[in-house]
Amino acid sequence: MRKWVSAVNETLSKKQPLVMALILSQEGSTPRTTGTRMMIGADGYVVGTIGGGRIEARVMETAREMLCKPGAVTISFDLTSEIADAMDMVCGGKLEILIDSIAPDETNRLFFSSLLQVLDQRQKGLMVTELLESGVLQVRRAVLCEDGVVIGIPDFKMEIDFIPKKLRAPILIQSDDRRFFVEPVMVPGTVYLFGAGHVSLQTAILAKRVGFDVVVLDDRMEFANTSRFSDADDVRVPASFELAFEGLEIHADSYLVILTRGHLHDKTVLQQALKTPAGYIGMIGSRKKRDAIYQSLENEGFTTKDFQKVHCPIGLSIGAQTPEEIAVSIVAELIHARSVK
Repeated sequence: MRKWVSAVNETLSKKQPLVMALILSQEGSTPRTTGTRMMIGADGYVVGTIGGGRIEARVMETAREMLCKPGAVTISFDLTSEIADAMDMVCGGKLEILIDSIAPDETNRLFFSSLLQVLDQRQKGLMVTELLESGVLQVRRAVLCEDGVVIGIPDFKMEIDFIPKKLRAPILIQSDDRRFFVEPVMVPGTVYLFGAGHVSLQTAILAKRVGFDVVVLDDRMEFANTSRFSDADDVRVPASFELAFEGLEIHADSYLVILTRGHLHDKTVLQQALKTPAGYIGMIGSRKKRDAIYQSLENEGFTTKDFQKVHCPIGLSIGAQTPEEIAVSIVAELIHARSVK
């Protein structure tokens, strides 16, 4: 979310108009999912994609027509096999896309700058987009912060008590003759994978797919590189694991996953991890290995209370054996840790 909000702010700060395309709903097989956005600036600058091909071309054409004009429109696509063939797409679903013209006025500048501030402060809440069907389609927005603060339209909170308080994915809600698109406002948690072996590779792929940012760290460049970890947001090669935490911003939404190639490296990373405010720490290995590492760290002043923060052996107990199965067990545990926050 932060990427497109930042792009909107930058455009509005230059007093330039923009158009935002948003997938409101989808059924079946489609190029992108509900909540996907694409921003089109007056200068041709584009952020994001809603799937490419002729769908995106149609959206771009409509966006250019709407620049500098007030209001919004929705476009529906029915990707039956015949239409999909005509559009060079292998799909069979349906899409509804909102195309919204956003003027660089004071109201919009204040709303999106406040939303960016919420994200930078790592606050959580809901962003609500109401679609007002009254001749020309109009859009109004509000952010309902977790602490009760309302950004945008002041009376929104009283009007939408029917909206779920906690969401992990966007939804489109119909209430009488009104429609609301509701999505969670949150900065995705970051999974730090210490070690770039086979299990780490599969964990990176799966963690990214379920909404985490992923950072991989290993002192071996032949393993830790963007060619192998193409799904990762960042791949780092520290000189040693003793220096692995340099430059990292660890906080309550950080998930530290220790998957190095040996006990000594695991101990080195765990020793540093226990000094951070990370919301999750997990380490791969047997109970025998874990106990040996804990005993060594106890001799250095760590306590049983420190070790209670650690998930080891890491992952849910599902009988996993292959790297792919182990990755499933690890990411399932990460999802659970995220859900109970």
